[in-house]
Amino acid sequence: MGTWQLGADWGRVDEADALAILAAAVDSGVTFLDTADVYGDGRSEQLIGRFLKEREHPADLTVATKMGRRVAQEPAHYNMTNFRAWTDRSRANLGVDTLDLVQLHCPPTPVYDTDEVFDALDTLVAEGSIAAYGVSVETCAEALAAIARPNVASVQIILNAFRHKPLEEVLPAASAAGVGIIARVPLASGLLTGAFKTDSVFAADDHRNYNRHGEAFDVGETFSGVDYASGIEAAREFAALAAEGATAAQTALRWIIQQPGVTTVIPGATTVAQARANAAAGDLPPLSDAVLTAVDDLYADKIRAQVHHRW
Repeated sequence: MGTWQLGADWGRVDEADALAILAAAVDSGVTFLDTADVYGDGRSEQLIGRFLKEREHPADLTVATKMGRRVAQEPAHYNMTNFRAWTDRSRANLGVDTLDLVQLHCPPTPVYDTDEVFDALDTLVAEGSIAAYGVSVETCAEALAAIARPNVASVQIILNAFRHKPLEEVLPAASAAGVGIIARVPLASGLLTGAFKTDSVFAADDHRNYNRHGEAFDVGETFSGVDYASGIEAAREFAALAAEGATAAQTALRWIIQQPGVTTVIPGATTVAQARANAAAGDLPPLSDAVLTAVDDLYADKIRAQVHHRW
């Protein structure tokens, strides 16, 4: 489960609801939580830390966090001094001595070519403050650069029925290198649930309102970079492909799950019901070849021209 929404930028989720959502997810079989130090300026991490303390940190639960987006995005800021400060803060927020997985949070492109960055991360692993590290990327080119680094454990990338480009090179390269793939924005910021209409209203503090054109961060993070109006139309067609007994959202998650090379998928949830329904997608049978072909055709006809060349 992704926990951006528990921190900020999706409308307010109060503390009791956030803890209930975490509990519902884990009780439903979720074993991977993704957060970041910037989500609510630490609020998401702190809520997970409280949850871990109350649940005595289940042994099979992996918590991944991210660092680097709380400062101006300049390559020089990605250095050992900052890495120590950032990871110490996240360890305090989460209430752990060792962070399971730390990801550079969509850093500037030159960072991927800087040996000192990865040497510093190796040092943190050797010292025991982090168990492993990865990167969260915006583009397929960045993903391939990260995969080429010998000690990168994971790459987090946008992958969903409206973003197919990672299937071409990134997933095969990651699989060959033994690098995990964390699929983020799996529901295209909710588009693929089929619940939105052209006149749907989002809160002022919801990125689906204020970042539609990339005003605050990369536009690809909001509706996967798909124009909202055309995305609504394509989402209606996708919903018609939903598996029997499954929702459009569960079908979208199932589509990602069965892509070769995918390690985990991190849909967010703002209610207990959503957390449980998302987890249930893991138990669905594989989608048929006919549905997979229909998803490919929908992407080619309605989405590809908007996004494929950009990321």
